[in-house]
Amino acid sequence: MKFKEIQELSSEELVTKKRDLRQESLHLRLQQQSGQLEQPSRMRLLRRQVAQVETVLSQRANKTETK
Repeated sequence: MKFKEIQELSSEELVTKKRDLRQESLHLRLQQQSGQLEQPSRMRLLRRQVAQVETVLSQRANKTETK
């Protein structure tokens, strides 16, 4: 998912997306620990997407605080 697409989501959708990404990240870590992880690059992608979602959420929170 591109950053621009993330910015277009509502805050509720972003919170849901963040929870889903973290859940998937947990499952991938468990797979990595058991040696069954097929795509290690997926972990990096998930970390980036979580960071992007958190960035948009914090930008929106800062925007509402300053008004």
